[in-house]
Amino acid sequence: MTRWCVALFALIAAALPAAAQEQSIGQINTATGTVSVTRGAQTLPLKVGDQVYQKDVVQTGKDSSAGITFVDNSVFSTGPESRLALDQFHFDSGSFKGDMLAKLQKGTLTVVSGDIARSAPGNMKIQTPTAILGVRGTTFAIEVH
Repeated sequence: MTRWCVALFALIAAALPAAAQEQSIGQINTATGTVSVTRGAQTLPLKVGDQVYQKDVVQTGKDSSAGITFVDNSVFSTGPESRLALDQFHFDSGSFKGDMLAKLQKGTLTVVSGDIARSAPGNMKIQTPTAILGVRGTTFAIEVH
């Protein structure tokens, strides 16, 4: 009986997708038009309520937009034809400390910073092809052509 249970647990663990084993860093709270995520080798459609994970790349199509609320209460809104890589995200909800690095590769992004920027100014960074912005706790917008 014990061997059977061990085999069953091993089979279930092997069947779980990688994203399910990782911790979600945020959730899609708005999505209009074509919104997708590249996660590893897969590109999947995104809809309101879907989770996002560290290393995801969120993309919007023409006449599309997406809003993401992160677990530190930061809110990102991307505009049409945007590509946003969520490269690094760590947050401790007990101490409200963490760090974030997101890369806006093209398109537009509006940010309302959350607990990471409030507790440790400079630990939230947005990188573009030509600059890195250290967020000090504010609301701002970026456009990359």
